Amino acid sequence: MDAKLDSKTNILAAAARLFHLQGYHATGLNQILKESGAPKGSLYYYFPNGKEQLATEAIEQMSERIYVEIKNSLNNFPTLKEGIQFYIEKLAQKFDKIDELESMPIGLLASETSLISEPLRNTCLRSYQKWEDLYYQKLIENHFDSKDASHISVMITCLIEGAITRSLVSHNGNPLREVRISLNKLIEEK
Repeated sequence: MDAKLDSKTNILAAAARLFHLQGYHATGLNQILKESGAPKGSLYYYFPNGKEQLATEAIEQMSERIYVEIKNSLNNFPTLKEGIQFYIEKLAQKFDKIDELESMPIGLLASETSLISEPLRNTCLRSYQKWEDLYYQKLIENHFDSKDASHISVMITCLIEGAITRSLVSHNGNPLREVRISLNKLIEEK
């Protein structure tokens, strides 16, 4: 990988980590540059629209990682229930080691920025919809009707995102495990 791409990658990685751990408003561009080790000029070269563009790309990157994790979990198990159970338990285990948590899903960043930045709000919304589409397709494959699958896919995302916030406050993954138990009843195989 050439040095220029390394700089962009490092800036994005530092920004994603800092935005998720400190929040959008508490994270400054100088702090991102310092943590990334990238030259100051590279920030505006790769992100000419500044902090908002950087946050948008960081959200998109995190969203894609989460999408792949969900997809792999759903596709690597014979039933929808087992796939979702595995995904949620994997998330819960991350929160059991709260001091090692490097990043988290986009919910906290979404709640902080959705009223002040339309581009960030739309990026977060697209992320949620992309994940919900995975759940929806798996629900349809498991013989749920379209209307139920649509409602349940949104509910799964909302329950997980709410449990993530509660897990942060609890400093453990137990709220996610409670959601995992509740989802068992919601997604009984048809």
